[in-house]
Amino acid sequence: MHDQLPILVNRLERTLRERIVPAQYTPVTALDLSRWTAPAEENGVVAEPVSYRTAMSPDNDFQSFKVGDSWGATWETTWIKAKATIPEGIQLGDGDRLEAVVDLGWFDHSSGFQAEGLVRDRDGKILKAINPRNRWIPLSEAARDGKAGATVEFSIEAAANPLLLAVPPFQKTYDGDKLTSTQSPIYRLARAEVAVLHYHVYHLALDLAVLRELAETKAEDDAWGWKLWLTLSEALDALDLDDIPGTAERAREVLRPVLDTPAEPFAHQLSAIGHAHIDSAWLWPIRETRRKSVRTLANVMRLVEDGTGLVFALPAAQHLQWVKEEAPELFERIKAAIADGSIVPVGGMWIEPDAVLPGGEALCRQLIHGLRFFEEETGATCNEIWLPDSFGYSGAIPQIARLAGVNHFLTQKISWNQVDTFPHHTLLWEGIDGSRIFTHFPPVDTYGAEVTGHNLAHAEKNFKDKGRATCSMMPFGYGDGGGGPTREMIERIDRVRDLRGAPQTKMETPAQFFARAEADYPNPPLWVGELYLELHRGTFTSQIKTKQGNRRSESWLREAELWAALAATYANYEYPYDQLDQAWKSTLLCQFHDILPGTSIAWVYREVEQLYAQVQQTCEEIIAEALAALTTGDTPSLANATSFRAADVPALAIGVPTQLPPTQVGDNVLDNGLVRAQFDADGHLISLEDKTTGREYIPAGQRGGELHLHQDFPNMWDAWDLDPFYRGSQTVLENREFTGIDEDGTARVRVRFGKSVATLTWSLPAGQRGLDLQVDLDWQETEKILKLSFPVDIHTDHAQYETQMGYLTRPTHENTSWEAYKFEVSCHRWLRLANPSASLAIANDATYGWDVTRHAHAGRGTWSLVRASLARAAQFPDPEQDRGQHTWKFQLLPGASVREAVAAGQALNLPPREVTGSWSLAGESSGSPIEVTGAVVESVSLAPDRSGDLVVRVYEPEGGETQATLRVAGATRMSGVDLRYRENDLGVELTHLKDEQWAFHLQPFEIATIRVEVKK
Repeated sequence: MHDQLPILVNRLERTLRERIVPAQYTPVTALDLSRWTAPAEENGVVAEPVSYRTAMSPDNDFQSFKVGDSWGATWETTWIKAKATIPEGIQLGDGDRLEAVVDLGWFDHSSGFQAEGLVRDRDGKILKAINPRNRWIPLSEAARDGKAGATVEFSIEAAANPLLLAVPPFQKTYDGDKLTSTQSPIYRLARAEVAVLHYHVYHLALDLAVLRELAETKAEDDAWGWKLWLTLSEALDALDLDDIPGTAERAREVLRPVLDTPAEPFAHQLSAIGHAHIDSAWLWPIRETRRKSVRTLANVMRLVEDGTGLVFALPAAQHLQWVKEEAPELFERIKAAIADGSIVPVGGMWIEPDAVLPGGEALCRQLIHGLRFFEEETGATCNEIWLPDSFGYSGAIPQIARLAGVNHFLTQKISWNQVDTFPHHTLLWEGIDGSRIFTHFPPVDTYGAEVTGHNLAHAEKNFKDKGRATCSMMPFGYGDGGGGPTREMIERIDRVRDLRGAPQTKMETPAQFFARAEADYPNPPLWVGELYLELHRGTFTSQIKTKQGNRRSESWLREAELWAALAATYANYEYPYDQLDQAWKSTLLCQFHDILPGTSIAWVYREVEQLYAQVQQTCEEIIAEALAALTTGDTPSLANATSFRAADVPALAIGVPTQLPPTQVGDNVLDNGLVRAQFDADGHLISLEDKTTGREYIPAGQRGGELHLHQDFPNMWDAWDLDPFYRGSQTVLENREFTGIDEDGTARVRVRFGKSVATLTWSLPAGQRGLDLQVDLDWQETEKILKLSFPVDIHTDHAQYETQMGYLTRPTHENTSWEAYKFEVSCHRWLRLANPSASLAIANDATYGWDVTRHAHAGRGTWSLVRASLARAAQFPDPEQDRGQHTWKFQLLPGASVREAVAAGQALNLPPREVTGSWSLAGESSGSPIEVTGAVVESVSLAPDRSGDLVVRVYEPEGGETQATLRVAGATRMSGVDLRYRENDLGVELTHLKDEQWAFHLQPFEIATIRVEVKK
């Protein structure tokens, strides 16, 4: 034979596209439509969404609406009423049924990124949602079966969300906020009718598509591939293009033998799990995500209740909470589906957070709040961390997960690495403390597979552990903007369940997959430390106010819980459980992985600013009330919420500070007897001496406090990425104004550049071993990044960076690409450079992005240049990103141990709070009722079960074993508990020493949660 593959391929593609797919539906009658839009706000801005009851009020004037009409200003909601009557004479073939089909004016792509609609029946019950890839609407039984005179009646809540990630992507737009967005309609209604869905045409289209895509994955000389192409061509021969509904079944019979050919004996095993990754905010505001959650889960429930056999993984407790608030009836249906196993809560977190930037206690609370919600509201528990789309993963996660009773971890994002391909898909991941968690990266390389031939072939071919393991996971369903699985995806899975040339694919739960994967691969490879993403490095810096709001909120919550817990335990104060719970949930929401990293539209950051303001107000009120209950008299005092003595006030206590002699000020010199700092004529730091040792920390000829400006125009993903070539455009900002050291003992430098001004203020408080720096910036640049530099004269090839409840040690050399492409890294409150004879720590109050480079001395040895990333100015998705006023605080601490670095980091973020009065606690006039040795306190609170028990969470900070003790005034019993305050074998073992004191052993970086009963 002389078969030509391109001829066969082109025939199938055109016939499928132009004849078969359109023939799936035959129109029966047009829908009679009317619409209503809530009046604009006073300033002309589109109105916010209203409830179904409000929209359907008889007072609202619904106007005629027909195909071809434009609708929907950007971010506007249009309510559509649809009616029809089934005409006489409808003849339905075997399996055929009637459906409504609506096209709101979509592009045939980007499901979840443009207009969407939620469909309700005439009584307001949610039926499903519609989007570009899911346009059908179910009808009543009578109308579905074509009964003449049957009525069709439903409504659509249509959201005119703009397509912001269009083609080409990353274009500057002001449509990311309704205050600045387009006010004219952006959509045009394209279709609205009742039509017959021809059963065999619908299934023929799927048969042909699945086999065609499978054939496309085969090599040109592959025998099975040729068999598929020739059979597909024979099926088209059997199809009468003038009567596709009448001959579709005949064509399907031609395909039946190949569809029934079983998979090879050693075919890859693929677990298909329904999924709908919903970004809790991104190119839409938080308020819209509430509706996206409802729309997506409405579609999931449609498939579940239609008996498709869907198994759907549901992450993020916050999303289900929103459904409970927005659609209580749908929430009850979801609970029933969870009970029967169709919907499976996964991940156990309140939201799918960024997994690098949140503090230690916040990551704990993500699991505490998420797991508690799922268990209390649905009776389900989660046994995995589910973070497919976060931008890197802290080495603290394995321990935090294990302490919460979670044994598995899933992500996909590491497949986005720019340069280095991660070597495994199934592995053990070991955290900084040595905890290990069974981990899987789906080799399909997406968390929203469409179940195409490409997806299936890529999953099998890409699997790095083949030969040793045989199974992997494929999350399927439209995501990011939601939407979830479609009925077509499930049909595709049915066809490849056991099909030659494809992985054996079946739907099952995450728990079933992980159990099979662990049995399949009992000795997986090990990866130690963080999972660093070689991409999206700009997320450590973008949206400064949000990052500072996160750090402040974590600190406010620590203070509020600490003082409230002490006041409730030792004074007449009622612990504000509900207020703290809500403040935590707001903070956790803002840690979502497209909010905290700074990659959302401007509207999101207006919402976030309001949430942080509410958290601050709540916490400040609680702190003030609790401190008032804990103090008496009018003595000026300080409340110290840190784990370390500050201003001579004990840790976790209220006391009177010690007055110290002032710092000596000389000619461009600050000297407090412990540290000496010298500045040049331009205000650069040219000497930093530890006077206790005489050690100098600024390399000869180098200048601390330089500002470096770089061009910042990445290849993609503006607010996300910082690409390596940015370093080639460095400008050292030299336009500095410095007039010497002021009378108040500060060295103030003003630096002007472009349209911006930065002010650096150096100070050296009496009795302090660290040099303070405050940076005030009026930032008005575009597509630039600003860095603050500190040269450090220590010969080392690594640095320590604080992470959640511990630190990471990263190489600062570039021996391999793995090190070289960590050219921008994250750090929490401190970093430290050290060798056996010297060390220097740099603490900060809200800066996350850093780089450290090594430089040679003229003779022997090296020094390191440490730089903090201060500000970026991306154009997408928020074209005004970070314009305005910002302030940062730093402290340079020569000779610092790890513990002293931790103390400096806490002191900058939890400065002593001025109060009037002294301790009112009996027997605690000079100390704290809580005293810890050998560990650092992460949080003090009351147990959420409202038992009144104190809960103290501590960790070992230095990376070595230690014997720790805890004393709590009035303690009658202490017990080591898990992360969620439950007594089990995950808690540390305590030994009672005497009276109110217990001892416990901690491994390196170990976290311990201790529950304390206190005599009232």
